[in-house]
Amino acid sequence: MPILEAQSVQKQYKLGRVTVDALAGVDFTVNKGEFVAIMGPSGSGKSTLLHLLGGLDQPTGGEVTLADKKLSVLNDNQITLVRRRNVGFIFQFYNLVPTLTAEENIALPLLIDGKRLKDYRARIDQLLALVAIADRRNHKPDELSGGQQQRVAIARAFITEPSIVLADEPTGNLDSKSGEEVLKLLRRSCDELGQTIIMVTHDAKAASFADRVVFLKDGRIVDQLKLNGARGETRKILEHLKVLE
Repeated sequence: MPILEAQSVQKQYKLGRVTVDALAGVDFTVNKGEFVAIMGPSGSGKSTLLHLLGGLDQPTGGEVTLADKKLSVLNDNQITLVRRRNVGFIFQFYNLVPTLTAEENIALPLLIDGKRLKDYRARIDQLLALVAIADRRNHKPDELSGGQQQRVAIARAFITEPSIVLADEPTGNLDSKSGEEVLKLLRRSCDELGQTIIMVTHDAKAASFADRVVFLKDGRIVDQLKLNGARGETRKILEHLKVLE
């Protein structure tokens, strides 16, 4: 059952008198519980697509349907509400509030949505345990390592039980060990929580944790690769990337 669909999605930007086609008619479907990686050369439209899928920007043409809602017929306030309640975001640079503790950062989306924290205490505790930072719950971001901060960001993205989580280079600012731990955590969230994830990455090893890799070039989907978790998947991804060069 598709949880997100993009139909003939286009995005154009004006640079002076020049029109740039960031996306040139993308058709894309993601099913519930699927982990999809998006790859492609710099400037291929990866982050642009991710922003459109999450309702952070509006397409020039085409339609994005998120959690059974067509975003083109909604006003800005309605899109904000759909995004807040259906999408979790994980960014490369964590985007944590420096004055809040790990636990408070995780709970922030609930407060923004007017929820009572006491009703979500069990959920917060579950996520602290899932990302293995329960013993750091009262620490502020500057008291946490980069990997720990990204774990907080992941828990924050999951707190509202969103339909889908969008991750933009989630391991791009981490060392290899911390990055692999984060990727294993994302994989577990799909396998154990049924979470749906779309991840933009330039790293073939990171993409190998996904169920499917979508390759973009010049604003178009030019290839897809289904993965099965077997050894050698990173090599297969690299082979597909070479074709795009």
